[in-house]
Amino acid sequence: MVSGPINDSAPTPSWFTPKRLLGLFCMINLLNYVDRGAIASNGVNGSQGSCSESGECTSGSGIQGDFSLSNFEDGVLSSAFMVGLLVASPIFASLAKSHNPFRLIGVGLSVWTVAVAGCGFTFNFWSITICRMFVGVGEASFVSLAAPFIDDNAPPSQKSAWLAIFYMCISTGYALGYIYGGLVGDYLNWRCAFWGEAILMLPFAVLGFVVKPLQLKGFAPADSGDAHPISEVEDTEVSKGKDVNNQSINTHPGSTDAYSNLSQFSRFLKDMKALLLNKVYVTNVLGYISYNFVLGAYSYWGPKAGYYIYNMSDADLVFGGITIVSGIFGTLAGGYALDVMTSTISNAFKLLSAATFFGAICCFGAFCFKSVYGFLALFSIGEILVLATQGPVNYVSLKCVKPSMRPMSMAISTVSIHIFGDVPSSPLVGVLQDYVNNWRETALILTSILFLAAGIWFIVVFLAGIFLHGVDRFDEDRNHQIATTESSETTPLLHGKISEPSEP
Repeated sequence: MVSGPINDSAPTPSWFTPKRLLGLFCMINLLNYVDRGAIASNGVNGSQGSCSESGECTSGSGIQGDFSLSNFEDGVLSSAFMVGLLVASPIFASLAKSHNPFRLIGVGLSVWTVAVAGCGFTFNFWSITICRMFVGVGEASFVSLAAPFIDDNAPPSQKSAWLAIFYMCISTGYALGYIYGGLVGDYLNWRCAFWGEAILMLPFAVLGFVVKPLQLKGFAPADSGDAHPISEVEDTEVSKGKDVNNQSINTHPGSTDAYSNLSQFSRFLKDMKALLLNKVYVTNVLGYISYNFVLGAYSYWGPKAGYYIYNMSDADLVFGGITIVSGIFGTLAGGYALDVMTSTISNAFKLLSAATFFGAICCFGAFCFKSVYGFLALFSIGEILVLATQGPVNYVSLKCVKPSMRPMSMAISTVSIHIFGDVPSSPLVGVLQDYVNNWRETALILTSILFLAAGIWFIVVFLAGIFLHGVDRFDEDRNHQIATTESSETTPLLHGKISEPSEP
């Protein structure tokens, strides 16, 4: 039997401090979501052309007006970047086992920068859709790998709070995107909004290549810049019948490459099997999908719904302001609340179900108000409660798996909440609105899905004895080592044995 503990005391780069890393990742995350908010803003997204009963026609504005998009096509455009995100996220998570994760983030940010700049040069629906897909490819490396880095370096008593600070940038970025897109679209041109985002992201993309990279826990440091888990190397040797300590390997380069590709694919399949058999992980993601279905549609259609329901001429600024305030207070409150309650998976589910349920009541009630002031007051409270789940839901995804599985856990969670959540929600809400032609009814139907999310998370609280047995005892800070390789029975995924939660 061969084993190799991780060297957690490996020297860190001179530029690194935990707070500096958190600040760096927060700024990148903020820019990612500024882009999503900007393309949903009335200033960038615009409106369709229309004709009055007298036959007088007006041209549309923004992307929708310039490219003559229907509501369905407009909804597809909002979700196009998800295609690249969904395809690339598992790939980047798998590559993290053979390449330095910090460098992979740099690669992704470079793709993002070029693709966003390209959006400003597009000329029709398909050209901007393709660019948005590559924006998703660029974002994939960051969403898969950033949270594990933060989890590694946050103080043990503040891990939930640090994750909450990071995920606070989602709602804040969306809100700033509404405002940014509205202002740039009104005073300059919607294309300038994309060029501005690319310029802001460029320094971070360069930084990913020029600074000395960090090491992610669960993987051995490598001077070459690659981060190979020790057990992967040993696994390859043992599976070929070699003595990893005494015998060199002489194989044909072609066969080595083929074996390596097959081994990586096998590890990916075993990773997927492990996640699908994890009851806590699956239930958490199912609730997250329902939750994200609503928030994805809110973020895209919110300003337009506010404009038509309450005649808000400045809907971008209003929704942006509400989301900024609610996002900051709600997300931070959720993370700190979980730390105060004691950060456990059981407490996280209690917080998830309660906050989402009461938030759903407030948001549903808000859309029943005819007064814009009543709507704004109740909707703000509802958003604070709903957004309080950002820290806890991602805490569960990180803590219900072993350290070396965290990139894949975050990648599959991201893929799932998008492919079943906000990817279909924007076009489906567009179709629903085209059918009912009533934004208030559309908003109420959409909001009711939050009750489903609360119910799914409550199942874990109600059946805690079944779901949480043996899961919440894993402490990666005290029991953290590279997996142990054990003869031919060892799987490529696990590479031996790690202190991990027993199957319920």
